[in-house]
Amino acid sequence: MVQIAPSLLAANAARLGSEVKKITKAGADLLHLDIMDGHFVPNLTFGPHIVKQLRPLTNLPFDVHLMLTNPQGFIRPFAEAGADLITVHVECADNLADTIDMIKKQGCRAGVALRPKTSISQIIPYLPMIDLVLVMSVEPGFGGQAFQKEALNKIAGLKDLIGTKKVLVSVDGGVNPVVAPACRLAGADILVAGSAVFGPKNTAEAIERLKHD
Repeated sequence: MVQIAPSLLAANAARLGSEVKKITKAGADLLHLDIMDGHFVPNLTFGPHIVKQLRPLTNLPFDVHLMLTNPQGFIRPFAEAGADLITVHVECADNLADTIDMIKKQGCRAGVALRPKTSISQIIPYLPMIDLVLVMSVEPGFGGQAFQKEALNKIAGLKDLIGTKKVLVSVDGGVNPVVAPACRLAGADILVAGSAVFGPKNTAEAIERLKHD
């Protein structure tokens, strides 16, 4: 069954703690945390200290997505803050193999993200080393963008490349109940969803819709 990772970017920033507790109770499978530096993407979010403060509030795995120009310097701080999975972008890691190794040495699972225009061929050398590929279905940096349908072909193509390897495929950007069935059909293992989870009044129902409708 597909897993749902609510994106904290869409939560009410004035009450992050209660928002995390709410999605935990509602049946989320993991928590997606977008870390932006204002350079690789034109926005800023939060740092390791926020992740550390949220960590005691839930037993959900923390899926930390580093949208940073220099991710290597932040791997250890986020691992120590409570990250379970750290994802870096293939477009900005100077030596991706070394970066993946750094993540593993911190005891975290490693993921690699692809922007919409980045070919899945760039991920091939790293498939034996990683635990997850994150397909961006919008340009990273802002929530609320419309899902780009080209992501469905990337998901399906990645599943073919992965074959029997134990590598998950996650999709992030514009995921809602309308596009979720197509994402599941293409083979997505994880759906990252922001407004589609944090927007509706009934959070548990919103998560169930993404999983089954």
